[in-house]
Amino acid sequence: MRRLGAILAGGRSTRFGSDKALLMVRGKPLLDHVADALLPVVDKIVVAGRAWEGLESVEDRPTNALGPLGGLCGALAHARAHGFDGLISAGCDSLPLPVGALLGTTTPIIVADQPLIGWWPVAFSHPLEDWLGIPGNRSVFRWADAAGAQRVEPSIAIHNLNTRADFDDWVATGAPGA
Repeated sequence: MRRLGAILAGGRSTRFGSDKALLMVRGKPLLDHVADALLPVVDKIVVAGRAWEGLESVEDRPTNALGPLGGLCGALAHARAHGFDGLISAGCDSLPLPVGALLGTTTPIIVADQPLIGWWPVAFSHPLEDWLGIPGNRSVFRWADAAGAQRVEPSIAIHNLNTRADFDDWVATGAPGA
């Protein structure tokens, strides 16, 4: 089974106040830590929504400004076009990743409280693009429910770094997963 890793990184980091992907943790940017977490279980990694040195970038689909689902849709289209069976998605701001819980079924899987972390078979590429064609369909949870995604509880605590306080707390606990 060929798996693509897709890091969703097109957000503006407005709640954080600066670009989270560039935050230095243990000598390297946060986005690189997410890539390192995906690398053992995927054949290739792409970054959706922005350019990143050393990794291929994919554009949001069907257009920009659709939030994380636009990045996921672009990554799914890329996976389909390049012969992948599916992709494991993750935001650029969540660690550690419970990748073992996401490996390879024919149905989507998301982490229960972190819907950007998930497994998406390429068969969901066109349905997601159709979904995004309906005004107002931007909720990742609503999409996951519409797609019949199984929700799994992670066996590890995942840190979603939406604010500077989230980041400071994560660093204070030793930045697990980084």
